[in-house]
Amino acid sequence: MYVDPHDPKARLFLHYGDLSDGARLVTLLAEIKPDEVYNLAAQSHVRVSFDEPEHTADTTGVGTIRLLEAVRMSGIETKFYQASSSEMFGATPPPQNEDTPFYPRSPYGAAKVYSYWITKNYREAYGMYAVNGILFNHESPRRGETFVTRKITRAVAAIKAGKQDLLYMGNLDAVRDWGYAAEYVEGMWRMLQADEPDDFVLATGGNYTVRDFLQISFEHAGLNWENHVRFDERYLRPTEVDALVGDASKAQDKLGWKASVHTPELARIMVDADIQALKHAGNHWIDSVNLDSWKN
Repeated sequence: MYVDPHDPKARLFLHYGDLSDGARLVTLLAEIKPDEVYNLAAQSHVRVSFDEPEHTADTTGVGTIRLLEAVRMSGIETKFYQASSSEMFGATPPPQNEDTPFYPRSPYGAAKVYSYWITKNYREAYGMYAVNGILFNHESPRRGETFVTRKITRAVAAIKAGKQDLLYMGNLDAVRDWGYAAEYVEGMWRMLQADEPDDFVLATGGNYTVRDFLQISFEHAGLNWENHVRFDERYLRPTEVDALVGDASKAQDKLGWKASVHTPELARIMVDADIQALKHAGNHWIDSVNLDSWKN
């Protein structure tokens, strides 16, 4: 929890930085001298990356080399985590693991492939402790409101409360491997505790369609999704990723990490959280739903 930095019990301190400003990153890292650096920053919405391809390339792709170079130039001894993505696999059939060829199908996925390889290059060229965590979809009640899982669970809460009637969606046949973000963050940390840097897939191994997630979420609230979901072609991607299903055997063998929360339980967790959030927030929350849930 964030507290005033003047409080002697304060443990979390916020610093300002910008992945488009390499010089600032150098001075920032030299100042704070972190033991571990987790690069989670990006334009991370796959559908939006088609609308903002240059910005996505600059932050999600080139931003990574700026941060890696800042680590190198500042001269600090640190461990570096790069948030790679299952979207790098794209059109390559599942199951996907660390040896699966990349075939990205979006500007976001392509930018992540660049970040993946430049992280490996800095590890090999400069002996940096730098790892790639290839995480499959990891969700929680804190997920951004325009991402498909949270868009669904927020709509379920609003429909259950009688504040919304319809939810507009795109491709319901896309298959994804959805896991619980809290568990994946532990996996990220475990990667940086290993004796040697390496790259790891984190996934549940489950395969569920968007339609499955809809059905589970609506049924948990006592609703029939088919009565409330409508198709809107604007939510389709120019190039679709049909199926992402991960094989995290290496992480289990070498890190002792294994997912315990699978998609059905995850959907129920998120629905319950959004129902409670709606009860506490009232009309202000539903105004946000109507404004922000247009992207899928």
